[in-house]
Amino acid sequence: MQDFTPRVVLVGKPRCHLCDDAETVIAKVCQELSVSWIRVSILDDPNLADQYFEAIPVTLIDGKVHGQYRVVEKRLREALTREGN
Repeated sequence: MQDFTPRVVLVGKPRCHLCDDAETVIAKVCQELSVSWIRVSILDDPNLADQYFEAIPVTLIDGKVHGQYRVVEKRLREALTREGN
């Protein structure tokens, strides 16, 4: 059985309007590009809480921080379609 490693990870928490806004953009772009993604909560992972508590939402692409606070659709799309990705 293969491990599932999503390309995009949205780090946030429940009842966070910026996280919900980020999720809407990420879901749209990832669906259009057939890219895997997940949303994880800092409330479920103390390590994520320590790293990102004051920066959510945080978007990770291939394990690296892509952005914080807001997701810009054009920038996300470009990062996911750049050659070599």
